[in-house]
Amino acid sequence: MTELAGLASEKADVLIEAMKWIREHRAKITVVKLGGSLMEDTNAMMHLLTDLVFMETVGMKPVVVHGGGAAISQAMTKAGISPKFVQGRRYTDDATLGIVREALAKQISGQLVEQLKFYGGNAAALSEPYGTNVLYGKKATVKDESGAEVDLGWVGEVTKVDVDMINRYCDQGIIPIIPSYTILEGTTNQGLNVNADVAATEVAKELHAHKLVFVSEVNGVRTDPNDPNSMIDSLTADEARKLLASGAIVGGMIPKIQSCLKTIEDGVEKIHIINGRLRHAILLEIFTSQGVGTEIVDKRKTV
Repeated sequence: MTELAGLASEKADVLIEAMKWIREHRAKITVVKLGGSLMEDTNAMMHLLTDLVFMETVGMKPVVVHGGGAAISQAMTKAGISPKFVQGRRYTDDATLGIVREALAKQISGQLVEQLKFYGGNAAALSEPYGTNVLYGKKATVKDESGAEVDLGWVGEVTKVDVDMINRYCDQGIIPIIPSYTILEGTTNQGLNVNADVAATEVAKELHAHKLVFVSEVNGVRTDPNDPNSMIDSLTADEARKLLASGAIVGGMIPKIQSCLKTIEDGVEKIHIINGRLRHAILLEIFTSQGVGTEIVDKRKTV
């Protein structure tokens, strides 16, 4: 066999492996959460957005939920506004909320739509600045050490997802782009700043998504946060709870895993945590047997 024929055969083997997963995921919703510094990496975003177009092309229904903390911080610095955090959450006053709306719900959502179209797909921004809002919420509060409620300004939590509108776009082959920005229930345009991970889990739950994929800067769950080689390929929900209880999961991965477990309990079948800086990370995780990140499932299937 010539070298050229061998390469062609390898490509065919990849396609055959992918076929199994394409058939399994076809016509099912996969929610993909994008956020963090990854959003500033042009090369990584190119591959991730191409992955999303591929998914829709083969009959899947990807739905994107995104944050944009870095862009918001940059816009606040430019406007001369110093960020204020209360118990790890960005305090959101009127001026900050205006920046969140403009940078997150308008600019980033619009850019993602244009980029997806550039790569051959079709997408739509489903947010209040574009007149197609799908997330509604209420104001969120936290408690201090004495148990008293602490005001966070215009920070919220999702209470309602317009499932019908999202499904209509998916059924038309249009990828919905949803920012972590909601409208306060009972108002027409009062916005709320929402944690992107929490927004993604609520969207996945309400859509009864087949999968929820968290795309971040780490390659999944590690037993040693400083050792990339300690990544765990697959976890059941019970195994993840034991890791949390043992202290093996630390830092920002703790709330992410807690959100994952809550989403599993709410009926989402599988959750993936992957490193978006790996070329075509979403395709490698979904359409190969080995994957490239950590998969969390309710419990292992027995054959």
